Amino acid sequence: MADTPDPLILAGRPAHEVLERQTARLARRLVRAFAEEIPIYRRLPQEELDGDITRITEHNLRMISHMLRDRCPPTRTELAPLRASAARRAQEGVPLEALLAAYHLGARKIWEHLFASATAADFDDALTVNRLFLLYVESVTAAVCSAYVEEREGMLSQEQHAMHAIASALLSGDRTALAAVRLAPRYLILAIAVGPHADERSAEPGGAIAGRRKIHRIRGALQREAADQVLSVLDAAGGLVLVPLPGDGLEWAAVGEMAEAMGRAAGAPVWAAAEFAVPTGVPAAAKLAEEVLEVVRLFQRPPGVYRLTDVPLEYQLTRPSEATAALAGLLDPLLDNPDLLRTLKTYLDSGLDRRRTAERLHVHPNTVDYRLRRAVSLTGLDPMDPAQLQRIGAALAARRQLAHRGSSGRGT
Repeated sequence: MADTPDPLILAGRPAHEVLERQTARLARRLVRAFAEEIPIYRRLPQEELDGDITRITEHNLRMISHMLRDRCPPTRTELAPLRASAARRAQEGVPLEALLAAYHLGARKIWEHLFASATAADFDDALTVNRLFLLYVESVTAAVCSAYVEEREGMLSQEQHAMHAIASALLSGDRTALAAVRLAPRYLILAIAVGPHADERSAEPGGAIAGRRKIHRIRGALQREAADQVLSVLDAAGGLVLVPLPGDGLEWAAVGEMAEAMGRAAGAPVWAAAEFAVPTGVPAAAKLAEEVLEVVRLFQRPPGVYRLTDVPLEYQLTRPSEATAALAGLLDPLLDNPDLLRTLKTYLDSGLDRRRTAERLHVHPNTVDYRLRRAVSLTGLDPMDPAQLQRIGAALAARRQLAHRGSSGRGT
């Protein structure tokens, strides 16, 4: 068995004995200091201050005394009560910074008590005591933080599981699962698609981490805009969000602000399709929002928030119909010359502006004119005729939809 090291002497007394003999009195003094200097401790019940808080403070004093006596760091067994106490504080909602403030305040006041009468003759032992105090602060900070975070993550995991279950029940229309749940009068249903953040492009594990962080930021941005708990079923590419609303609903401008907030938080483009619904209407509204989002992405609309009234024609054209193949077939005569089909599509996308079309295709405007005349001669559809322009637009939309469904090998 190793010999016990010589005691560390401060002001003519072994430092560890000072704490051993005054543990109870010092603990009460420290707990009073916590209540006076740390606001949240001031609001704790007196029973808790006199009980659990005083007991863990006494344990800390005994642990520091053992460290000074043995000149060694605290053991895992000695740190276990601190971890358990930190977990309880996490359950009570005491902020981690307040908890750490109490430990650091306690360490400072114990240090001041020990060194109150120290002299120059104690210099060598004082250096060792200081080193041990730094080791104490390092050890308890690590133990307290890890226990607190583990407990909070467990609590959040349970909360998220419960919120996910509610969201799934709303989306599926499971009234039995919702029987005991307090629901909002109405919900804003957002179907969202999120582009990749720059950090997600890494093939390393950091890419997946960046994706999870992106979704966490999106949830946070939505929650800041909502008055109650936001429900979501999301992954890095997007998903569904249910925002609870008061009875008087929400202005459309506020929905646009939510979409902008999501984009800023994600650091990536965000497309959203929005619908409003009472709880029983959520399944149908979510289905419609997902369909509108699919149309928005299919027609390469820019990031932003959309509703059905923004894409009614495109939505209708993408519904399964016997007319879809017939519409797509109107442009079959152009399949042997992809340049003609591409020029016609770009011409419509450019607002029938031949010069802008030429710039996008990197050709001369006269080339655009020639290709358009050839397309008219082959199909009989003239984009300058308003009635035929609608048919051309419908035919292009039908071709795009068929290509998207993988039911046709035709190019667009």
